[in-house]
Amino acid sequence: MSLLVIGSVAFDAIETPFGKTDKIIGGAASYISIASSFFYNSINLVAVVGDDFPQVFIDELNNRGVNTNGLQIKQGEKSFFWSGKYHNDMNSRDTLVTELNVLGTFDPLIPQSYQNCEFLMLGNLLPSVQSTVIERLQNRPKLIAMDTMNFWMDIAMDDLRKTMGMVDLLIINDEEARQLSGEYSLLKASRIIRNMGPKYLVIKKGEHGALLFHENDLFFCPALPLEDVFDPTGAGDTFAGGFMGYLAKSGDISFKNMKKAVVYGSAMASFCVEKFGTERLLELTEEDVNARVKLFLTLSDMGF
Repeated sequence: MSLLVIGSVAFDAIETPFGKTDKIIGGAASYISIASSFFYNSINLVAVVGDDFPQVFIDELNNRGVNTNGLQIKQGEKSFFWSGKYHNDMNSRDTLVTELNVLGTFDPLIPQSYQNCEFLMLGNLLPSVQSTVIERLQNRPKLIAMDTMNFWMDIAMDDLRKTMGMVDLLIINDEEARQLSGEYSLLKASRIIRNMGPKYLVIKKGEHGALLFHENDLFFCPALPLEDVFDPTGAGDTFAGGFMGYLAKSGDISFKNMKKAVVYGSAMASFCVEKFGTERLLELTEEDVNARVKLFLTLSDMGF
């Protein structure tokens, strides 16, 4: 069995109060794949890049146990590119450049060797592309999770509702949850969103932690206080990668085990923001991850 990851593999150029970068590796599927590889060694990637994308990063994914047979490389075309500038609070940003390039016509082809996946993580993409992936699978995975964003709520709400009705778990942030539900209270928002299809819901709150909802159960994981946040780009995708990687490793999709997955996802996301792009993730060791998880466990230990 395997974890199937669908999403963007791309270039970013980022400016924050701590500095700026030229083109670096980005994309939801990049972060998800790297983070999940710390927990699981059977990850299959479906994405698209142009012939300008560096082979060295593809090799890096392969070395981490990520199968890239489903990574389409379009000759004579350019990879997706996004550039943004973060404000001083690091919670808001301005998009400076968006070039869809190959992502604009992305047709997610699922290799036969990728069929029968047990876990599916749909990174942030056009909702119709996400639903196409589900429809092209010969057997339904044990758990289907998806991410989305405000943009699709604005321009593709019907397609988004269709896709949400096909998944088990939705992972979004608090701003997205409020827009999707029309409710400010996240408790009320969670009920409305889960009535749209997903049985499980994760609401990420950035520096204020993450919430997990299922039926009448609720779990809160605090965020790790950090002295410096260099770049929040990809933190949400890194969370999803750690979360799904842990679930795939354990094979247990109970609410009790999902609470653990939230902690592991939060730990991975806390590393992501410490440097630009994927740089911090690529230099992590298993010992680093285990030590960070232990720190998270102490955050809510009341010693009773």
